[in-house]
Amino acid sequence: MVLLHVKRGDESQFLLQAPGSAELEELTAQVARVYNGRLKVQRLCSEMEELAEHGIFLPPNMQGLTDEQIEELKLKDEWGEKCIPSGGSVFKKDDIGRRNGQAPNEKMKQVLKKTIEEAKAIISKKQVEASVCVTMEMVKDALDQLRGAVMIVYPMGLPPYDPIRMEFENKEDLSGTQAGLSVIKESEAQLWWAAKELRRTKTLSDYVGKNEKTKIIVKLQQRGQGAPAREPIISSEEQKQLMLYYHRRQEELKKLEENDDDTCLNSPWADNTALKRQFHGVKDIKWRPR
Repeated sequence: MVLLHVKRGDESQFLLQAPGSAELEELTAQVARVYNGRLKVQRLCSEMEELAEHGIFLPPNMQGLTDEQIEELKLKDEWGEKCIPSGGSVFKKDDIGRRNGQAPNEKMKQVLKKTIEEAKAIISKKQVEASVCVTMEMVKDALDQLRGAVMIVYPMGLPPYDPIRMEFENKEDLSGTQAGLSVIKESEAQLWWAAKELRRTKTLSDYVGKNEKTKIIVKLQQRGQGAPAREPIISSEEQKQLMLYYHRRQEELKKLEENDDDTCLNSPWADNTALKRQFHGVKDIKWRPR
């Protein structure tokens, strides 16, 4: 199996294994699915952290309004009365005004937070350092864990406009958001390796050969963005070590220059002809005019 180290720009994303005979049409779509799936898990974790702290989402027409404005407009959060967390709620006002402030109790909050940490660990970029490949099954497992935790804490479910529920039902609307810019459609995804685009009409072995133990770094790009930047000759860590070495070397040379004092050569013990003059009896002869 060929090991693919997938990057987006200069940032490592995940490892993926594929046979050399793999069709690049399917492989490119698979890489895009895993990449987008990881983004989905990250978005869910971010929203669930807010859910644990401030409760469910307010209706769109109540978001950002003060209590006085809500009372004046006679608005009512009907779903807030239905979606009560298990074990009761604890009021914790959302300063942003997106959530209703009816947060789960401490025990249920820990259920959410523990599941969030586990899901983050599954799709973490640290898996690259640990040489663990991330598959679509692992991404689905992380999503299932998050879904299960929400069902435990909110057995009545979440409002249909809550972004967490919309993510689980694949109805999320990311248009106009920064998160939406990160998503790459499978049909528009491109893989690049060694400054070459891996054409979808070919197989992986057409580029990397028949060796199944090959490891390559591929860059994921969106169609129309052009070729990604080449990989640096040395990593940023190696560059730091090199700069540190040259800095230390420069300091050592400065100290040697400061200590380069040759006045000691005028001392008697440094005279290499002193012994010869002593044997000839011409030691300490001074010449002065009469």
